Amino acid sequence: MVAMRFKVAAVTLLIVAGGTAVARHEVGLSSPASALPQTQKLFTDYVAEKKIPGVVGIIGHGNGPATVLAAGHISDDPGAPPADRNSLWRVYSMTKPITAMAAMMLVEDGKIRLDQPVSDFIPAFKNMRVQISADSLESRPATRPITIRNLLTHTAGLGYTIVTKGPLLKAYEEAGITPFTSDAKTETQNRLRRPATLKAFADKVATLPLIAEPGTKWSYSIGLDVMGRVIEVAARQPFDTFLQKRIFTPLKMRSSYFTVPESDAHRLATGYFITGATTRVPLDPGATSVYLQPPSFPYGGAGLVTSASDYDRFLHMLQNGGRLDGVRVMKTATVKLAMSNLLPKGVSYGGAVAATGGTTNPQGFGAGGSVVINATPGGPAKGTYGWGGAAGTIAWVDPVNQARATIMVNYLPGDKWPLRPESTKTIYADFAAAPVRRTK
Repeated sequence: MVAMRFKVAAVTLLIVAGGTAVARHEVGLSSPASALPQTQKLFTDYVAEKKIPGVVGIIGHGNGPATVLAAGHISDDPGAPPADRNSLWRVYSMTKPITAMAAMMLVEDGKIRLDQPVSDFIPAFKNMRVQISADSLESRPATRPITIRNLLTHTAGLGYTIVTKGPLLKAYEEAGITPFTSDAKTETQNRLRRPATLKAFADKVATLPLIAEPGTKWSYSIGLDVMGRVIEVAARQPFDTFLQKRIFTPLKMRSSYFTVPESDAHRLATGYFITGATTRVPLDPGATSVYLQPPSFPYGGAGLVTSASDYDRFLHMLQNGGRLDGVRVMKTATVKLAMSNLLPKGVSYGGAVAATGGTTNPQGFGAGGSVVINATPGGPAKGTYGWGGAAGTIAWVDPVNQARATIMVNYLPGDKWPLRPESTKTIYADFAAAPVRRTK
């Protein structure tokens, strides 16, 4: 996804599945629903026409309070509670920026270096091999090592089951390289082959050939899942423990989980799959979700469940250069480095793959997310950092304009992606027309 430069009132979009598509403005927050009339109509129409089950989003500007707008409920079930800023959503690949910033904290601590070989932490990566042809698993020795930078920027040459094809895809599936959870049936099948620990997972990945020489090509990958293992080795503590201690607890992100507590099941939105124009099938009902059970291991690329409120706090910290509510979790220089273009020399990023619902405009790539490198009038501000997830989620932060957005959706697209990028264009058209709200 990509953010655009705007003159923005502090406003939030929160349109959700179920019930009628009637906007609800949360009491005590700043801007009325009328602040984004085109966007309100777009999302209301999509919900009313049953093209999407729902969206959750928070948009903040400066350090003033964000505004939350809401419509609908967290599922189509009769009596389902209304959605609000504390509803829980599967954010899939929006996990990646959090994992990447955890890695950058270790760079800041001096425990890892951007251009350090991954094999220093995972010895199995010492002698990697590269596919000679996509039509077979025949391979040759890699001529350069995979580095921390490569894992952070999807330039390690690793694959991903959502984009990899041919014999290598089959090899990934047979080896259980499936670091994600969607529904109980699929999870049962994946666990038959998936490694049981993060260490075993990373070691198994190292046995498979790369799709390209490390540092030579951008290709969406499991790099941030492997990074989870690097983090736990470098930090000498479990990956999920590190996230809790260094990010979730200091930022008061109290609704961010790899395993949703039973006591919070009532807040978890039902995950849907969309087929055809309007047909949606409940894949993972919130009350009985597979996310109520521990995963095989914490998936750094697509494993988190969180609330819009929690993710907004993470983005707010990045917007403020590593500090929020008087608590510093990263140095400003570290945040700037993480949100800069970290691609290896000679490598370009042509835009997000379709499975993230993102833009196809050429950009740079930072630690776990895209980076706008060329500002245009009415377009993205240089340095805007963000990413999107398979469930329709979007997150971005614009440090130039001191703005951020979290938009969450609880569906997996079947035949097409029904909402984006049309929604992005409409949102920013509304922003451009909104009155300027300056916040120091």
